[in-house]
Amino acid sequence: MINTQLDLKEVAFNTATSEIHGLTFNQNPQELSSDKVILFLHGWLDNAASFIPVFEHLKDMTEYGYQLIAIDLPGHGASSHKSEDAHYYFVDWIHDILALLEANNWTNVHLVGHSMGGMISSTFGATFPEKVKSITLIDSIGLLSFEEKETTNLLRNGILNRFKKPSESKKKLSIERAIKARMVISDLEYQHAEMIVSRNIHDDGNECKWRSDPKLNRASPFRFSLNQCKQIVSDIKAPVQVIYSTNGLDLVRKGLDVFSPLMQCKNIVELEGGHHVHMEKAQETAMLVKEFVKSI
Repeated sequence: MINTQLDLKEVAFNTATSEIHGLTFNQNPQELSSDKVILFLHGWLDNAASFIPVFEHLKDMTEYGYQLIAIDLPGHGASSHKSEDAHYYFVDWIHDILALLEANNWTNVHLVGHSMGGMISSTFGATFPEKVKSITLIDSIGLLSFEEKETTNLLRNGILNRFKKPSESKKKLSIERAIKARMVISDLEYQHAEMIVSRNIHDDGNECKWRSDPKLNRASPFRFSLNQCKQIVSDIKAPVQVIYSTNGLDLVRKGLDVFSPLMQCKNIVELEGGHHVHMEKAQETAMLVKEFVKSI
């Protein structure tokens, strides 16, 4: 559940293609200085609520004029879904972020991305460097790559995957069951799984339904090769901070040697925890974000 002591506000932004919802401390973030916006991007199948523990230790940033905004990426949380004939390509989230910035006249934003949100932040920072002031990556670095010889198989499997109908459980969905299911497939503690799941489920009093788009589970028909990933990362101009965890993703630990030399990595810090280390070690993560952003 959302911590009401934080006095977080629901906010919605209308772009040309989506309605993007999120959480913030200020009801009118459009009125604030664009170079004081800190935009938080969550991981795959998470949502803005994954940053609530960090926000608990960042509220004082508002006293310095900073605006913290954690959004639900399209298809996640309370944000709108893509149309029935559309799919969720990774590169389309780059368009979504640009549309969000353009709709609010934001430039020079600070990006904080966890997992997939970190990959989006990196790719956006490389593609539109003039709009990004700094990037903090949380258990994320570089991009997912594939062997070029697998191009045809990836395309075939991705297309065929679209014809599969999502399986429907015969058990009635409840928030409690959803929380426990999420804990089985991730390293989340109960309270953290509850935060994410509660925002990802609509309960009308009679039944619970997932808010996230089932199409998010479809396999991608293409990915960048490793050399393409390196080229993208090498075009990041903003200073970068990497926060990774002792028990996080192996690809992040391996990716440090591959990608960190290609960027302006000002700070690389290891925290004890799992993939959602920003929820487990919220105070430490918040302090790193605060000090890094204020130093830019």
